[in-house]
Amino acid sequence: MNTTTAALTHRDRAVLRAVAAGRCEISRTGGVLVVDGLCFSDQFAGPRLTAAGLIATAAQTGPARLTPSGHAVLAAA
Repeated sequence: MNTTTAALTHRDRAVLRAVAAGRCEISRTGGVLVVDGLCFSDQFAGPRLTAAGLIATAAQTGPARLTPSGHAVLAAA
């Protein structure tokens, strides 16, 4: 297990699975992560996973997608 995988919480991995399933987007208001149309209660998860290079969007807002690193972390989990 590498350091990136070990540093992720169960919640982070659940968010990555939701992103992979196409259930998440980044909102226009401050980069907040929206899951199934509702603001995610962990307001720091989206920015944290984006800063870690695990999720991204094509623009400032819109559907969230896993990066190659995000796919790798999920595959290793």
